[in-house]
Formats: sequence, C-alpha cells, structure tokens
Amino acid sequence: MPSLDQFASAKLQELEAANLRRSLVETTREDGLWVTRGGRRLLSFSCNDYFNLTHHPAVMAAAVEAIEKYGTGAGGSRLITGNHPLYAELEEKLAWIKGTDAACVFGSGYLANAGIIPALMGESDLVLVDALAHSCVWTGAKLTRGAVMTFRHNDVANVRELLSAFRDQNQNALIVTDHVFSMDGDVAPVAELLELAREFDAWLMTDDAHGLGVVEASEAEPDLQMGTLSKALASYGGYLCASKPVIDLMRTRARTLVYSTGLPPASVAAAMAALDVITGDPDLAARPLKKARAFTAALNLPPAQSPIVPLLLNDEAKALEAQAALEGEGFLAAAIRPPTVPAGTARLRFAFTAAHPDAEIARLADIVRDRILK
Repeated sequence: MPSLDQFASAKLQELEAANLRRSLVETTREDGLWVTRGGRRLLSFSCNDYFNLTHHPAVMAAAVEAIEKYGTGAGGSRLITGNHPLYAELEEKLAWIKGTDAACVFGSGYLANAGIIPALMGESDLVLVDALAHSCVWTGAKLTRGAVMTFRHNDVANVRELLSAFRDQNQNALIVTDHVFSMDGDVAPVAELLELAREFDAWLMTDDAHGLGVVEASEAEPDLQMGTLSKALASYGGYLCASKPVIDLMRTRARTLVYSTGLPPASVAAAMAALDVITGDPDLAARPLKKARAFTAALNLPPAQSPIVPLLLNDEAKALEAQAALEGEGFLAAAIRPPTVPAGTARLRFAFTAAHPDAEIARLADIVRDRILK
C-alpha cells in the first residue's frame, strides 16, 4: 500500500475507534421537513431551513426563471464577468434589512469569513474570537498572521481583560463572535460587546448565519454584519453588510471574492425570493423559536434562545446511539461530535422550523425523555 494510503487508513482507524469517523449518507429532502434516508422516511430536526423555503413555490420559481434568463453558472469571478445583474438587487435588499450602507455577497459563508477578516486585519493587528465561534471565523482570523486570542464564550469581562492588556500593543483590533451559536443555540451579548469595542477603539464583527430572520436583531449595530444565504434564505452563499468604504475594500481585497467564481444566478434569485417571503409574512419569523421553546418546556430545559436546541450527552457513542434510536422512531436528529464541538460535549442538535407539527414535537419530547434521558 502506498505510504499516503497507509497514513490515511491509520487515521481512519483511529477515528473509528474513537467514534469520530464521519461518512456521507445519501439523503433526499422531499420538502422543507421530510427526508428519505436509508430507505426510511424521517421528519428532520437537522436542517437549517428554518422557514421551510427551499421548496417554497415562489423561491423555486425565481431560481428557474434566473436559469432561463442568465444560465446555470456565473461564468467567471465577479470582478471579471460573473457579476450578473441579480447581485445588485440582492445586496441592496440585504443592506436595507441590516440597516447598513452596502452589502457584498460571497460564494459561501465559509468563504466570506475566510476573506473578510484577513482583508481588514494584518500582522500588526489583534483579533479576539469567541471560544465557540464557527470554524470559518478561526480560519479567517489565522490568515491575518496577527495576534489571535480566544475569549471565554460570551464572557464580556474576559474581552475587557484582553483589550486592556493587549489593545495598545496592536494597530487595529477586531472582536468576532457568532450572533447565534450554531451548536449551542445561545445568543451573543452584542450590545455589550459593541460598547466595549467603542471604548477601546476596536471593531465588532458578528456572524449571523443562524440568526437572520429567526432571532430578533439587536438594536446595537456591529461594524461588520456577516451572514449566509443557506439557512433561513434557503439558498447558498454568504454576505457582509457594512459601510460603503468597507464593502468597496472587500470587492478589491477579499481574496475569497476576487479569486472565486460568482454564485450561480439561481442561487442569488432564490435568496431574493426567500427574503420577499419572510418580509411579507411578519408572523413567520416567530414560529421556529416558538416551536423550539415548546420542546424545551416539555423537557424542563432552559427556554430556547433560538431555533437550535442542543441535548448534551457528552459521550460520542451515546450520541450515535441516541441518533439511531430517534431514527427508529421516524426522526432525524444528527449526533454532533468533536471537533465540531469541544471534547466531552457530544450531543444531539435539534433545529426547529416554522412548519414542524406541534404533535410531532410533543412526541419527540416524550421519546427523548423516556428513551434518551432516562
């Protein structure tokens, strides 16, 4: 066996022994709720399609219309030929919703964070990152080659300590946090962090991938509001909302924008249609959180802060067993294991959507209580 294959096989064996090996499972999404997997029809509590818009007629029709008019691909980077006319309309809508001067759409949320942070920060700068921030935030921070420091999760006092100790040693400083944390479902103290940023002449960046549309926006307005098109907006891509000078800089210097092919027109059109559905139905936004809180109330858990509810089981094998048990009852709730979450915090992650049936949420809670938490 070639040495590379030997190396890969040994690594896989180690991961298998630790219940950490991952595999792709073919999954057919029938609509915004139901999936077919392994020959079984399951009610999914693992999708980030919070408003079930991936199969909404208006969203699908917009994507089809865009393909018919503009084709299937962008044909080049946005700075060459890939900046099709739909981009400007979507960016205008995003900026309006976020209350900023301008917006810039990237190829994905990961590409956005990997490009935004190093476009602003360099070797003489300081980046403070929440301990539980998404992987792509860490990727962007490390690419700066500056001083990157971790602050304790949602710990404003710890941020103050770090700024007090290190701000004067660096030219610029950036605080980065998720708005809604994707694996824990809790919400960052955005207003307090922004106040600190102003006090220490730092900038605040929030990753709102899981918050857009489903969690009430903070009245505080971070300098940099990043997010994705792939969750509530039922499409694919990432974005940054900020001032016009910052957005102009991104279009000039963010490597993941400059050197990536533009999004397919269908993806941009679908996101715009999803925004129209969400803004046209004021009651829709409240439903995912309401469903999540019904679940936490049934299990006597702390009230959900977002549509994401973690159930910590700590042990990787137990998390996999719990996922299998729920699949046997007709539910899909993915086991989340390290390195996605810290060691010793393996869990089931439940994501609630606007259309989850109340009776099925109650049945799920009963099964979790009687079979997993017993």
